[in-house]
Amino acid sequence: MSLLAGKTGIVFGVANKRSIAWAIAQAWHQAGAKLAFTYQGERLKENVEELVSAFGADTLLLPCDVTRDEDIRRVFAAAGDKFGTLHLLLHSVAFAPREALEGSFLNTSRDAFKTAHDVSAYSLVALAREAAPLMTAGGSMLAMSYYGAEKVVPHYNVMGVAKASLEASTRYLAYDLGPKKIRVNCISAGPVNTLAARGISGFNAMLKHYETHAPLQRSCTTDELGATGTFLASDGAAAITGQVLYVDGGYQIMGM
Repeated sequence: MSLLAGKTGIVFGVANKRSIAWAIAQAWHQAGAKLAFTYQGERLKENVEELVSAFGADTLLLPCDVTRDEDIRRVFAAAGDKFGTLHLLLHSVAFAPREALEGSFLNTSRDAFKTAHDVSAYSLVALAREAAPLMTAGGSMLAMSYYGAEKVVPHYNVMGVAKASLEASTRYLAYDLGPKKIRVNCISAGPVNTLAARGISGFNAMLKHYETHAPLQRSCTTDELGATGTFLASDGAAAITGQVLYVDGGYQIMGM
């Protein structure tokens, strides 16, 4: 029996076929879930449309700027009309101005700090608030994080601070939503060659560092992230909430 048969979900953060969000969405779909998708801006619409067309012509696809509450309300109203009950939510959304990912964290502007936290962390709270009333049978919310939330990673800068906020938000949401049988967790993925990752200075050196220092001598693949995302969405993870699960070749355990 498929792990997610009969489940419905909504995916935020697909940009292209290399996106972690897309890998998890494919895994959820293969496990039996019916999904809706959002996209950020007209620039990404065509890419996402082409990808989700493989899921069927009636797949719900909506624009959503996660910094706009009215967009978020409209998306979940449409998801409610489509599915009635929602079981799964994937938050794979992060952004900081390019200049904030270069140079010194000390020079982070107030506007860049606000933007990074609004898009990358507060958006999970905003999405959870609208999703929860649709999760009448319980559910699983999943967000994507990175080791830079815990330790300093050069050039990750304000994004690391925003990811730390995301992880803390996950714990508080898990506490609030636990009585409703809604679980909230993070996957902390090792470096993966995505559109977002290529915006980080020194990304290739980061991959080589994992090959040298991680116990498995590598980071992870998008297929592995999809498998982990499916586990956390399934009943097999029914007692797991408020956690950050590292999928990084074991790099996080190393002291030196």
